[in-house]
Amino acid sequence: MNEILTIFTAPKPFVDPHIINIQLNAIRSWKVLGQNVAIVLIGDEEGVEQAATTIGTDFVPNVERNKQGTPLISSLFKIARNLNYSPLLAYVNADILLFDDFLESAKKIFELESKFLVVGQRYDLEVHSRFNFEDDWDKKIKAQCKEFGNIHSRGGSDYFIFPRTTFLKIPDFAVGRAGWDNWMFYEARKNKWKTIDATPSIQIIHQNHDYSHLPGGQPHYRMPETHENVKLAGGKRTIFSLMDVNYEFNQGKLQKFPMDWKKFWREVEIFPLITLNSKTLAQMFFGLFHPKKAYLEFRKWLKTGNKRSTS
Repeated sequence: MNEILTIFTAPKPFVDPHIINIQLNAIRSWKVLGQNVAIVLIGDEEGVEQAATTIGTDFVPNVERNKQGTPLISSLFKIARNLNYSPLLAYVNADILLFDDFLESAKKIFELESKFLVVGQRYDLEVHSRFNFEDDWDKKIKAQCKEFGNIHSRGGSDYFIFPRTTFLKIPDFAVGRAGWDNWMFYEARKNKWKTIDATPSIQIIHQNHDYSHLPGGQPHYRMPETHENVKLAGGKRTIFSLMDVNYEFNQGKLQKFPMDWKKFWREVEIFPLITLNSKTLAQMFFGLFHPKKAYLEFRKWLKTGNKRSTS
């Protein structure tokens, strides 16, 4: 087979009925993208192998994990890269519905650029049943989204499309925790790869769910592994987001991301980090732009330091 794109993910266990439905919906929507797309489900969590067999995707059970048993992003990327020779890879969260524009936009951008990162906003939609993937299924779901869905803020990241020649070295981030996805933006900008917002061209739909699958039902950004991810990323200054893209893909064209004053000053703020590779200057600029936040961080650092010295 001549795969153009490999989509990879580490699904949650297929235990909770709602999680079962939305993950099967998502992965089936990837499957109908066609034979040019390879899909691999990674991890031996309950029900993952059965889902892969039922839908007809690749399945790799063995993945490296941290001490808490959470799969490592570095291992996921390695598995996907070694699966085949597709020129493009895409990490996608297992609750995200994709449509034809996902593959078509990826192919078009790859014709224009050799190294890049493609990201975009999602739409949030309440979904409580399993879809029937018949004719015009996508039109029906998009109509539901138009009526009942909401576009998510620019803080979230649910997919990353990139050439296999990029992101060759990944820190041992924990999947499903905050921090690692922010690092992807930072790494792309630091390496001068075009960091592309494809929201105008790629519609993705996130099927809403709670955090009951996580320990204590806590949001992922409150978990200890998130703090470890941030540390592995290089600290809080590397926490980039969709606000830090520098290109946009719209109507088949790649163009500079629209500049307003907010975007201009953000580019000034991150200049020392992505251009000069200076964390010291980056911290100084952060203090200039966010004096209150910098002060609170400094107080917390002093408090933590005193606790360590007295323990």
